[in-house]
Amino acid sequence: MRQTRRTVAAGVLASGLAPGAALAAADLSLVAQYGAPEAPLTVFETGDGQLAVFAYGRPPRRLSPLAASRYAVEGGGELLVTARGVRLDGAVLPRRDFGAEVQAGIRRAVRADSRILRERALAATPPTETGDFLPADLVNLATVGPGFRFDIRYAGRDNFMGLKLYERPAAWLQRPAAEALGRAAKALAGQGYGLTIHDAYRPWFVTWMFWEATPPASRVVVADPAKGSRHNRGCAVDLTLHDLATGAVVEMPSRYDEMSTRSYADFAGGTARQRALRGMLRDAMVAQGFEVYPEEWWHFDFGAWRRYPIGVKTFTQLAGRV
Repeated sequence: MRQTRRTVAAGVLASGLAPGAALAAADLSLVAQYGAPEAPLTVFETGDGQLAVFAYGRPPRRLSPLAASRYAVEGGGELLVTARGVRLDGAVLPRRDFGAEVQAGIRRAVRADSRILRERALAATPPTETGDFLPADLVNLATVGPGFRFDIRYAGRDNFMGLKLYERPAAWLQRPAAEALGRAAKALAGQGYGLTIHDAYRPWFVTWMFWEATPPASRVVVADPAKGSRHNRGCAVDLTLHDLATGAVVEMPSRYDEMSTRSYADFAGGTARQRALRGMLRDAMVAQGFEVYPEEWWHFDFGAWRRYPIGVKTFTQLAGRV
C-alpha cells in the first residue's frame, strides 16, 4: 500500500520509551481521533505523560482534569467526554477510526475474483526499463537469521483489499538489503525486540492486481504498475516490532496498512510509548541504510533501490530456485 498526499501533524514527539508519569487507563482511553476526516481533533499523550489535544493546523494544547469526564483545555475551553466521543467548546465530535472506514469502503467497492485477476496479471506486460541495473539476487528472509517473524498479509485476506494476492506467504529482499535487515534485527534484539515482516519483494504482477482491483477513486493508495514500485525491485520492506519476551506485536500509532494520517512517520498522536517504539524501529533501520517512507511508518526502502530492475518472478518460481 502507498499514499501520495501527506499532511504533517503538529505536536510533541517523545524521545524515550517511558513517559514521565503514568496516565490512568481512563485517560489513555481518550487517545484517538475525533470529528471530520478533513479536520480531525487528535487527543494524544505527551512525552511527559500528560494528555493534550491538537486540531488540524493548530498547535497542541494540554488537557487538565477537572472532574470525571471533564478536562480544561490550555488557553481556554473545556473538553467533555461523551458516550460517542467528545464535546469541545460546544461542538460534538464523534470518535472516529478513519483507517477502518477507508478500508471498509475499498473492500465494499472491490469486485474481483483473485484467481481470474491473477491469470490476467500474469499475462500482462511490465514496463520496459533502460539503465545500468545490478543483477537481481533475491534472498529468502527466512534463511537470514532468527530475528524475524512473518505475518504476510497479502498471502491471505487480512489486508486492505480483502483479497488473497500472493500464492504463498514469503518474504524476499535483494541480498544487500536482506543482510542490512539482519543487522537491524540484531541491534533490536539487544533492546528486547524482534522484527515482524509483513511484506518485502512484491512481483510486478501483484502490483498490477492491486491497481486493477482497487476502485479508481482509491488508486492513490496503490502503486501505478506503469511505473512499478520499490517493492517490485526487492528493496522495500514492510515491518513492525514484537516483544521478544512475550512474542506480542507492539502497538504503534496506527495499524499496519492503515490509510489515515495516523500512519505518517511523523504523526504526533498516539501514546508516548507508541511513538517511542516507532522511533526505535526507524532508528534501527536508518542506521543500516534504509529510508523511511513518510506516509507509512512501517515501510522502509533500501538506499540502493534505484539500482535494481522491476522483478517479475513469482514466489513459487523463487522458491524452486533454492
